[in-house]
Amino acid sequence: MALLDRLGIRDGFTCLDVGCGGGDVTLELARRVAPHGRAVGTDIDATKLELARDEARQQGIPNVEFQLSDVREAGASTFDVVHARYLLTHLSDPTSALVAFYRHLRPGGLVAVEDIDFSGCFTYPECKAFRRYHELYCAVVRRRGGDPNIGPRLPLLLKQCGFDVIGMSVVQPVGTQGEVKLINPITMENIADAVLEDGLAGRKEIDDVVRELYAFAADDQTVAGVPRVVQAWGRRPTA
Repeated sequence: MALLDRLGIRDGFTCLDVGCGGGDVTLELARRVAPHGRAVGTDIDATKLELARDEARQQGIPNVEFQLSDVREAGASTFDVVHARYLLTHLSDPTSALVAFYRHLRPGGLVAVEDIDFSGCFTYPECKAFRRYHELYCAVVRRRGGDPNIGPRLPLLLKQCGFDVIGMSVVQPVGTQGEVKLINPITMENIADAVLEDGLAGRKEIDDVVRELYAFAADDQTVAGVPRVVQAWGRRPTA
């Protein structure tokens, strides 16, 4: 992962992965800081954490721990690195999470956040189903207090929370075939219940959008991918 390479993570570091989900990044952090360092993944979803623990056992990674917790409610600690991916977009108060990240870092420690800019999504050629999916996704996130386009805000949010030496980059996987094109229909399926709950669309329209997105993904004459992802990093000042 280019972002982790940029941070210079090495043997002996202690790392905190917030909102770790199934633990993919946490396990990568654990591998990079072995044998003397450790990685801790936190999430509020117990089911995902169990999957992450199983994966760690299967891969034989001993220097990792997964905790059911909200870091905004935990006390201070002294990690070398705090990382969060696709977390802040869902929070009504992302600043509170970044303040907690600051609290969990030692002076001189590094923070790295990755999040989406959904406005950067695109297909070629234009796809009516994709436009509707885009509209529905953004509506669902906003109705729950989140920001589907938080990515470009990340550097300023880090600065406002006291971090310095701030940098950023943008990545956006796209393609004409393969898994990257399936993200859109899969995500539409995942938000279907929320769309119904909010009265944004009916079941027939949702099913039609999903079907059309899968058909678009299967056509190797079309281009699609994930939302633009902004990566931002910074440092807790030493004094």
